[in-house]
Amino acid sequence: MTTRLRTLDDLPSLSDQAVLVRVDFNVPMQGGTVTDRTRIIEALPTLRELSEKGARLALASHRGRPKGERRPDFSLAPVAGALADELGTSVAFAEDCIGDPARQMIDGLEPGGVGLLENVRFHAGEQANDADFVNELAKLADIFVGDAFGTAHRAHATTAGLPQRVAHSAAGRLMEREIETLEGLLEGPKTPYAGILGGAKISGKIDTLSNLVEIIDVLLVGGGMANTLLSAAGYEMGRSLVEDDKIELASRVLERCKQRGVSVHLPTDVVVTPDLGSDPPESSVCLVSEIPRDAAAVDIGPKTQTEFRQALQSVETVFWNGPMGVFEKPPFDEGSRAVASAVGHAGAFSVIGGGETVAAANQAGVLSEISHVSTGGGASLALLAGKPLPGVEALAEGD
Repeated sequence: MTTRLRTLDDLPSLSDQAVLVRVDFNVPMQGGTVTDRTRIIEALPTLRELSEKGARLALASHRGRPKGERRPDFSLAPVAGALADELGTSVAFAEDCIGDPARQMIDGLEPGGVGLLENVRFHAGEQANDADFVNELAKLADIFVGDAFGTAHRAHATTAGLPQRVAHSAAGRLMEREIETLEGLLEGPKTPYAGILGGAKISGKIDTLSNLVEIIDVLLVGGGMANTLLSAAGYEMGRSLVEDDKIELASRVLERCKQRGVSVHLPTDVVVTPDLGSDPPESSVCLVSEIPRDAAAVDIGPKTQTEFRQALQSVETVFWNGPMGVFEKPPFDEGSRAVASAVGHAGAFSVIGGGETVAAANQAGVLSEISHVSTGGGASLALLAGKPLPGVEALAEGD
C-alpha cells in the first residue's frame, strides 16, 4: 500500500515561521572535520526550499551513540561549518537542542536563516521518546519537517514523538523521494527484478529476505549471509561465519525460492583465509565444495563475480544491500567492488543502501550510474521487510 505523506506543499505560509527540521547529520568525522558530506548534501533541497519560503530553520540531528550524555567527541558543532560551506551562507549553532540556547538561536535567525541544534542524543529522552523531552522540543516551533529517512525506523522523540505534538508536520523532499522509490520496489517494479543481499549475518536481514523472495525473480547472496545459506544447502564451510541457529530458516528461504521459481545465485567459489587477523592476510581461492576445515570464506571468488555479473545483465530492477565479503579488510573488498560495477553497468533501475554498499559503488566509480542511493540502510531494509516505520507513519496523511 502506497504511503500518502504530508509534504512541504501542505504546510501553511512559512514566512518568518520557526520550523524544526529533523535531518540526518550522523556523518563521519576525523580530527573535527567532516570526512563525508553525502548526508548533508542530500538534505540541501529541503533546506533551500524552506529557506527560500522565508522560514527560520532549526535543524535537529543525532550523531553517534553518546547514550544520553554530553560527549564533545559527538558534538555537531563541526557539522555547522560543513553545512555553511554547502549552503553558501552562515549557519548558527546552539549549544543545546532544548531550553534557552535553542530558543535564543532560533529567535536570532532572520527569515530564511539556518541554525543547527546540538546532538539530540545528548539527552536520554530522545531515544526513549520521552514525553517531557518532546514537550521541550515542541516549544521551539509549531511546524516540523521530517527529512531523516536514516532514522525513520526508530520511534524516537524527534522522529515519531514531535511530529504528533506540533500544529503542522510534513515530510521533507528527501523523505518523500526515499519512500516513493523504495515502495516502488514492492509495488509493481519492472521485471526481471533482482535482489542482492550481503553482509555478515542473515539474522539482521531475514525479514527483508523473506519478503523480497515473494516478489523478486533473481536472488544473489554473498558475504556471511551466503555462508549460512550454503551450509543449509549441505556445504561444509570450515571456519567460516555461519549462524547455526538460522540454518533451518535459511532452508525454508531456499525452498520458497524453489517453489516460486526464483533463480538463486550463491557463491560457487570463494576467497578463503586461515587467519583474518594476519597482516597481510594469507588467502587463496577455492570452490565452495572444497573449503579447507581450517579456513574461512571472506569474499566471493572470480568465478562467482562473473556469474553474478551475467545474472544481472538481463534484469530491469535491482536492489542491493550489504557487501560480498569482509569489505573493511582489503583485498577482501574486491568482490563487492565487482558486484558494484555489475550493478552500475546493468542498465537496470538500481537502488542501493547501506554504508559499505555505497562505498563499494563509489570505489568502483559507478555511484553516478546508480538510480537511487538510499540514505538509510537499516530503514530501507525495514521498509522492504514490510515493517512500519514510526518516523514515516507520523508524517502520513490522516495522522
